[in-house]
Order: sequence, then C-alpha cells, then structure tokens
Amino acid sequence: MTATAADLDTPLKVGDYTFNSRLIVGTGKYETFPLMRDCLEASGTECITVAVRRVKLDGPAEENLLSFVDESKYKILPNTAGCFSAEDAIRTAHLSREALNTPLVKLEVLADPKTLLPDPVGTLEACNKLVKEGFTVMVYTSDDPVMARRLADLGVASVMPAGSPIGSGQGVLNPNNIRIILETVRPEFKLPIIVDAGVGTASDVSIAMELGADGVLLNTGIAHAKDPLRMAVAMKAAVEAGRLAHLAGRIPRKLYANASSPMEGRIESAKGIPGE
Repeated sequence: MTATAADLDTPLKVGDYTFNSRLIVGTGKYETFPLMRDCLEASGTECITVAVRRVKLDGPAEENLLSFVDESKYKILPNTAGCFSAEDAIRTAHLSREALNTPLVKLEVLADPKTLLPDPVGTLEACNKLVKEGFTVMVYTSDDPVMARRLADLGVASVMPAGSPIGSGQGVLNPNNIRIILETVRPEFKLPIIVDAGVGTASDVSIAMELGADGVLLNTGIAHAKDPLRMAVAMKAAVEAGRLAHLAGRIPRKLYANASSPMEGRIESAKGIPGE
C-alpha cells in the first residue's frame, strides 16, 4: 500500500486541539462565499480563521459566512484582525468567545493600517491578559526571536511569526530568524511555531515547512490568486511536501558535483554473452 502524508507524519497539536492538516486557511477576501467554501475544501484544512470584526455571523443565510462553513469539519479560529490596541483586541476576543463558543483566538494587535505590522507592546499586554482569562491564544508576531520568547513565556498555545507583511506575497523574508525561533523557543516551551502572513505561492509554503515550521497560516495567497481553487490545491500539496522534506532531511549542499552512480568498480566484460 502506498504511504500517504498522514502515514508518514504526526498530527499538529495546538493546546487541547489536534489537526491532521498543518495548513490553516483564512475566510476573508474571496469574491463569493461559495468560492470560499470550495477553496477551504480543496485546501484540506481543518482549522479556519474568521475575522469577527469584519464579517456577518448572523442574518440571512446568503450574507452569513457561517452558512457556508461546515462546523463539523472545521475548527473555527476567531481572530482579532483590525485591532490597533490591546483593549480593542481583548474586547474582540471576548465577543468571539461568546459568539462562537470557543476559547481559541488568533491574537493580532497591529501598529498601523499601512504596514499592518504587529505592535509588540500591545501584543504583550493583550496576550498576558487573555492567557490569564483562559483563552487558548495563538499569537501573531514579528519574526523577532526575543519577542517570540517573551510571548511563549506568557503561556500561549502557539507563536506565529510573520514570514513577511500581511497580504504582501513576499514569502519568508528572514529564514534565519524563523530558524532561530524554531531552534530556541519551540524546544524550551514545547509549543508549535506556525508561520503566519506574507505567503504568495506554494513555494513560499514549502520553504516555511522545510525550515521546520509546524504549520502555515495563509489567506490572501489563495483568495487573491488568479485561480483560487487551483491555488488551494497547490497550498495543500506544498505543506505536505515541505513537511515531509524537512522530516526526511535534505542532502548536504556541496560546491562540486557528486556522481549519482559509483565511479569505482569493475565493469563486467560483455565477452561470452551469446550473440557477441
């Protein structure tokens, strides 16, 4: 029997939650809700983010995002997207817990609307309070290893460093910082490191996973692709390929060629073979 990606890997664990897929997909920016639904299915994700400040979660079915989400198939991860202060993010987290009946929250506290970079002071403040109030916090942050350590020390369920600015499509701009976080923060605090933001195409996802990231969260890379459905399938394959390549271990890089076949050894003579 041919081995599958699931056969060759272990599930992703975030707090008390377990996912077979290591791809987390957002629900925003799609042209239509039916397209969003089809892309989520094609991506193989089991965890989806919902920006509770920006979408309708009630009202007529055709206007309600949840009408197009099979909650028996996906774990909803509400996020505090669009919050520019700790107070606003904390309030949004409480609203999402009440509306969606989940302690999960993807915490975002942004510095300004132009760069959408995380505000480190506000992020630490909101994170500290929400963890103490019993939330399972998955926190969006920069790729600064010192900041990642401070957040992990507060007791978050996952640290989620940005590959590059939100929606930029630039991929992983600083793989060295991501590697430092993976090699220092993850083993000490025993929590998953999930690359969040900036993914533009499948190769960006593979790079993040080959670095050793435990997962990737993305939205724009699928939703704004020329063909979102095809890109959703590509992102699923990229997560699996990058993860398995990391687990398999790449060969060392060498300056010069190394023959695939042995250069030494005796070649058997063809003499005596019938017909020669």
